[in-house]
Order: sequence, then structure tokens, then C-alpha cells
Amino acid sequence: MQSFRNIGLRNFFISFAVFFTVCLSYYINSVSKTGGHYIYLLDDAYIHLAVAKNFALHNVWGITEYKFSSASSSPLFTFIISVLIKIVGNDDQIPLYFNAVFSVGIVYFLTQYYGDIFNDIKKTFLAVIFTLFFAVLHLQLLAGMEHVFQVFLFVVNIFCFFRRDKNKWALIGFYGTILLMGLTRFESMFYFTVMAFVLILLKKWKDTVGVLLAGFIPIVIFCYFNNQQSGYFFPNSVVVKGTKLSFDSHFLIQLKAIVLDNFLLNISFYKIGLFPLLLCTIFIGRDLKSKTFREAVENNFFLIIFSLTTICHSMFADFKGLFRYEAYLLVGFSMALIPKVKDLFLDFKKYCRTEILISILIAMNILLLVYKGWIAHQVIDNGGKNIYEQQIQSARFLHTYYNNSKVVANDIGAISYYTDIHLLDIIGLGSEETIVFNENRKTFDHKFEDFLTHYCLKNKYDIAVVYDGWFQGHIPGNWKKAAVLKIKNKVTVARLEVSIYSINRDNFQLLQQNIRNFNWDKNVTVILMD
Repeated sequence: MQSFRNIGLRNFFISFAVFFTVCLSYYINSVSKTGGHYIYLLDDAYIHLAVAKNFALHNVWGITEYKFSSASSSPLFTFIISVLIKIVGNDDQIPLYFNAVFSVGIVYFLTQYYGDIFNDIKKTFLAVIFTLFFAVLHLQLLAGMEHVFQVFLFVVNIFCFFRRDKNKWALIGFYGTILLMGLTRFESMFYFTVMAFVLILLKKWKDTVGVLLAGFIPIVIFCYFNNQQSGYFFPNSVVVKGTKLSFDSHFLIQLKAIVLDNFLLNISFYKIGLFPLLLCTIFIGRDLKSKTFREAVENNFFLIIFSLTTICHSMFADFKGLFRYEAYLLVGFSMALIPKVKDLFLDFKKYCRTEILISILIAMNILLLVYKGWIAHQVIDNGGKNIYEQQIQSARFLHTYYNNSKVVANDIGAISYYTDIHLLDIIGLGSEETIVFNENRKTFDHKFEDFLTHYCLKNKYDIAVVYDGWFQGHIPGNWKKAAVLKIKNKVTVARLEVSIYSINRDNFQLLQQNIRNFNWDKNVTVILMD
């Protein structure tokens, strides 16, 4: 027993050292390009920070301190960050530290999980490292968002599942993680709904009820309170970006989008889920031929769950998000599939000779890991630099001259976190007023232009900091462009150019003067309009 503990401890420290060396290297490289201060790879991280700051300091769950706005797609993560801000103060590095701590937890539980399977340092290390980088967890850590915490919950959940009948703490861990999953990412509903379905196949009624209650009770409570405040059950981002299926005249169009656009014709699905799904199909198919149905389901419990969850995720959620949305799925696939190919680790050559098809699919998954690692490298290498030059510079400008002004914007994270502006978000993540123009993938039209024109005049908005291209030709005619801010090498921003408009034309000359006087980063090209 002592020998096994030593193996587990050594495995943990080796895996920890390799993973965090990679993360630290990228961190140092990023800081060197962003003025000596770490900047997150996406503006979305600052949305969580803005809501957390306002809840901690002003008791307002909103992107600004002035009113409720359900801008966070991960209520639990944002709430935890707000508690930490309340305890240690308002520090934009808190999410990074939070992710680092829970990454340690992921490495620890993966080491314990694979250590039970292999009882060998080298093989356990390979399994842990493959799982971490297959899910591109180093990018998730440095992104400063909720996906590391989500992965942690899934790893602990699977780890505890196999021990729940022997250890009461494992049983608590299993249901406790399900309790937290839904409010960490709403896509987790697919996971525990599918798990309940598979438990029904096994006629485990008590477990089915327990999983559904633990999973949905927190979501139902949140949805009730969210609806009381905003009129929507889910956060604005879920309403705007989520797939809608309503039984009306648009049903067939929506069904086509779900089945074809999101699933069968979605290239991202094939990049992410095809090879793991094919491996699952082979193992499940073999057992269905040689075992009873119940035995096959029990023997492939998590293979079935993650296969069906991946399909549901593809149809009703999103895969396009710099690998962060599918991280939990890829970790789950790894934890379910690696025990199935244990013999590959024990006798590589023999396994490749006898299991040719499986070996080819494993090789494709390894190539997928390399491909994603290369893309992640580019994102981490220059993603923070992009945000620093565009969103952070915009936030600094607003803080200097328009800190309490009324501002229209589309990327709302950094400018909301670093200022005290009154905000109108054209995309709807931070403003319920514009959701109707964005939900179910609508495009802007003359109705949106008319709304924006009259709303901004009525409420006396001052300036707009926006991407012209997102308006699809419907920028209000009474807005006057003051300047364009241009950067190079687009990686994690949507456009190279941000436009600054004067909505209150009486202040146009002052706006341009402020733009001239501001100390912009040397990599930002400022073009003043005539």
C-alpha cells in the first residue's frame, strides 16, 4: 500500500511539473507582450470579472453597477470570483489563480484515477499528460474562465462514480459535483440527462432520480430568480447564442439548423468528436455482440454517456470557442477510453498488430492533439496581446475621459470591468433591450437601426465603441465616426478595426481631441476621421 502511495505521489509531481512548466512558459511570454501585466486571451473573461466586481462591491448582479443584467454564462464561477473579490480585494488576476488551484486538483485526481488502472509511473504519466493536452487545459487555465472548474467537476465526478458503493465520501463527491455542474456550465444538463437515461436502461431508478434532482434543482432555482429579474429563464448569453426549437412556423428551419448546420454539416464536430465517437462505437458494438444488453451498457457506461452528450452538445450548444466548450467532453472521453486500450500501454507493438483499426483511430486522436496544440500555441502566444491592444486600450481610454458616460459597445468585458460606464450592449449579453434583435441567430436590419437611433437619443448616450462589420450596414445615420483604432495579427479578436463614434454630435470635436491626447499603445494605429 505504501509503495502504491509513493507511485501515486511521484506521478502527481511529475505530471504537475510538466503541465505547469508549459503554463508558466506561456504566461511569461504573454506578460512580455502586454506591458508586464497578464491579460486574458478573450474579452469574455472580463465579463465574469465585471459581474463579480459589481456583485461584490455594489450588490448588483450585472455587467455594470447600475442594474441587473444576466451577462455571465457561468453563474457559479462568477459568484465564486465575487466572493474572492470580497475577501481579498478587486484583483483581475483572481480567475488565473483560481484556475491554477483547480488545475492542481485535476492533475491530482487524474493521477489517482489512472494510477488505479496502470499502477505504473510511466504509463500513468502518459495517460495524464495525454488527457490534459487533449483537452488543451493549458489554454483553459490561461483563459481565466470557468472551463477549468467545469473539467475539475467532471474529473471528480467520474473518479467518485467508481468508488461510490465503497466510500460515503465518494458518494457525496459524485452527487455534489452534479449539483454544481449545471450552474458552472449549462451544457452540463446534457451530461446528467444522458446519465439518467443510461441509468434507466439499467433500471437503476433510485440513482436516476438522484442524478436528475441533484442536476436540475439548482438550475430551476436559478432560472426562477433570473426570470423574475430579466424575463428570461437563462442568462443572456445562453438566450442569444443557444439553439432555439419552438413548435411554430419556424420549426422546420430550426430543426434543419440543429440537425444539419450544428451537427452533420458542422466541421468543428468532426474535428472534435468524430474519432472518439468511432472508438466508442467499436467498443460498444463488440460488447453488444458478445454480452447481454445490460452487461454491454454497464461495461461501456461512460462511453455511451459521452457519445450521446457530444451529439447533444453539438446540436444544441456550440463547439466554436477556442476549444473551451468541448474541454469537458474530451477529458471524459479520455477517462472512458484509456482504460479500454490499456493493452496499448502494456505492449504497444502487439496491440498495433492485433487492433489495426483501433490503433489508426488512436493515431488520429494523437494527430488531433498535435493540431489543437499548434492552434492553442498561436492563441496563447498572441491572444493576450490582441486583447491588450484593443479591448484594454479602449477601456483605458474610456476610464480616462468617459468613466461615467453612457456608451454603446459590442465587446463589453474589459470596458465594463475597468470603468464605471453606463452600457448598451448591441449583442445583448449585457443588455436585455437588444436580445430580441440577436436571439436565434438573427441578423441586424432596419428595425434594429431604428431602435438604436431612438433609444440612444432618448437616453442621451455619448459615444459608441464598436465593430462596424457587426452592424451589417445598419449603423444609425445620426452617429458620426470620430476615429478608427487598428491593430495587426488578428487571433482572438473579431475584427482588426474598432470604430469610435460620437452619438452626441455636440461633443464630436471634444471626442477627437481626447483621442489625440490619449497615450495609445504603440501597436495601435489611430486614424482620425474628417
